[in-house]
Amino acid sequence: MENFTYHNNTKIIFGKNTELDVGKEIKKYGNKILFHYGGGSIKKSGLYDKIIQSLNKFKIEYIELGGVQPNPRLSLVREGIKICKSNWVDMILAVGGGSVIDSAKAIGFGAKTNHDIWDFFTENLTIESTIPVGVVLTIPAAGSETSTSCVITNEEGLYKRSAGSDLLRPKFAIMNPELIFTLPKYQTVCGASDMIAHVLERYFTNTPQVDFTDELSEATIRTIMKQTKIVLNEPNNYEARANLMWAGIIAHNGLLGTGRIEDWASHGIEHELSAIYDIAHGAGLAIIFPYWMEYVYHHDINRFARFSNKIFNVEIDLQNLTATAEAGIKWLQHFYHEIGLPTSLNDAHIDSNRLMEMAKKATLDGPLGSFVKLATEDVHNIYNLAK
Repeated sequence: MENFTYHNNTKIIFGKNTELDVGKEIKKYGNKILFHYGGGSIKKSGLYDKIIQSLNKFKIEYIELGGVQPNPRLSLVREGIKICKSNWVDMILAVGGGSVIDSAKAIGFGAKTNHDIWDFFTENLTIESTIPVGVVLTIPAAGSETSTSCVITNEEGLYKRSAGSDLLRPKFAIMNPELIFTLPKYQTVCGASDMIAHVLERYFTNTPQVDFTDELSEATIRTIMKQTKIVLNEPNNYEARANLMWAGIIAHNGLLGTGRIEDWASHGIEHELSAIYDIAHGAGLAIIFPYWMEYVYHHDINRFARFSNKIFNVEIDLQNLTATAEAGIKWLQHFYHEIGLPTSLNDAHIDSNRLMEMAKKATLDGPLGSFVKLATEDVHNIYNLAK
């Protein structure tokens, strides 16, 4: 096990009607906020009105900035930075899913620097300060409500890149499972895929003897799969939604990565897909991850055999670990197909014209991953497998 320091200071406020406390939580940080959200769903659901009522109750001044899209855009981040700098806001309230939260995080630290915001995503600049972010979560998926990172897409050149710092963990995250009863099925399953991928990026490691976090990771994946199937049939099942929402946090709050070296190659490969083709991130991961697994499983066949056994109850064949490992990969693809996700580029209507371009962009800063380091040709091979 590797040395580690784990500190997660995000306050989780979980349960029914918790969104009504948003004004009280914000008041601890100031009196003026940027209210950041996506499209019209929070207005249709009535959540917008509840937020406004709570802000007014606690006499909190707010400036609205809606319009966040999936794969959040740099241009809107720049707009938010200008608003924050010119209005001296005390906090940013993100009401939505990972895209809204990531956009809010980028606005927060962008408003506290004189550097161009994109430099933090491309030149590894250190984030030294940020406007605090609070969250009301409406889409469990990205885990950004307690994570240290954010991912932004630059429309110029179609680059999708991440930046991170412990400073980016939101101050609070309000999570009411009732708010996701009306979440469309496709967003639900894309969210499940994103959660599973967050666990797998940590699970496939070269760090030996990390049994405790292995067990936690396996339980988290099994829970996500089980609860996803339940909510697809019973969208108003509070307990299933609650378990799924909580699992999404555990998948990406850093706990499952403690003491182990993480990978993140599959995310890097997928980012090029969603940057260029604007595919949902979770859908892209459902395509890429099994083919990454197929490409690298011989590196540590015992770990892949364990994955097959612990997640899908595949009996370990000590005489043929290859068959055991491959069975788990096939079962993962089957799960994604079963819940309605694409499992190939063709399923997502993505042609093969730009595969090498994506591979070169993915490895622009060097090889991807740590479990197996992937050069440009390796990434290109994985894209070809996924056709």
